Amino acid sequence: MRPVSMVGRAGELAEFALAWETVTAGSSRAGSVVVTGAAGVGKSLLVTAALDALSPRPALVLSGAARLHSPAPYDWLAAALSGRDTRDLPLPPDALAWLGQHPNAPRERYAPDALLRLAARTVRALVGAGPAVLLVEDLHALDPASLNLVGELAAAPGLPALLVVASRPADEAVSPRLVAATLARLTGSPGAVRQHLGPLGRAGVAAVLAQVYPGPAVPSYVVEAVWRRTGGNPYRLVELLATEGGRGPAELVREPVVEVPRLPVQPTPASGVELTGREIEVLSCLAAGMSNKQVARSLGISVRTVTVHVSNLLRKTGSASRTEAALWAVRQRLAEPAPRP
Repeated sequence: MRPVSMVGRAGELAEFALAWETVTAGSSRAGSVVVTGAAGVGKSLLVTAALDALSPRPALVLSGAARLHSPAPYDWLAAALSGRDTRDLPLPPDALAWLGQHPNAPRERYAPDALLRLAARTVRALVGAGPAVLLVEDLHALDPASLNLVGELAAAPGLPALLVVASRPADEAVSPRLVAATLARLTGSPGAVRQHLGPLGRAGVAAVLAQVYPGPAVPSYVVEAVWRRTGGNPYRLVELLATEGGRGPAELVREPVVEVPRLPVQPTPASGVELTGREIEVLSCLAAGMSNKQVARSLGISVRTVTVHVSNLLRKTGSASRTEAALWAVRQRLAEPAPRP
């Protein structure tokens, strides 16, 4: 399949460029761009394209994300510090060891407020004269200490950096109230840019299909069918093109036949991992590519309960992502793709 460039996000890219221009012009505080949207809607693709287009180039990109298993305080900063030489930073070595989650960090901990100040000082020391980009991925999955730090950085005076945050909606977060409060804090700061990405419309889907199938225009009925099958979700669209579009656009019109999985009452995987019946049902939904909200609707449970099940599944199967968990299930023959709600 041909590489597909991003479509339908020109306005968002222009806002990124303007926010960066404000930072490089010497703004009195850090700039912020907050990108929210459902899974697969293209947040990471947008952020990557925006960062690639920044001019002048950032002197530093400090990037971190949530840790999927056993989250701990300051996971974002620990991920950002990973692999960096921090010996010359003007901060106490024991504090840096603790913030970096080093295995040999001292047991004595700082008071929460003091540690927050040290974390902010660490970021400021790394940024230096800038200009820098502070990239926070998957804000919805971050620990409370990291959320607090991100909020502090957005309001930090004289910090020559653009804070870029990507997150699913707060109601899909591990801690919905904390994430909602953090998003409100971020978007309430002066000059902050809030972008909520929705699915592609028919015109956007048509533009993607035109890239994949150059030449004669793709028929409107094919565009309509693909838009309905994918809901305009860019991830599902690319997945559909990769798996079913190799023989031409007409193949995309055909709906696959999906059987409802027959689940064992007491599954016993060959790997020895013990899963409950409900966890097997959640795995089936993950294999179908459902979001937490879709899983909740399909199984008649709350989004919060789904989040707990997914976390348990990642821990039990040793998977680093939902996709890995779904592949693990297929290898163990425990789950078949469930029909989408």
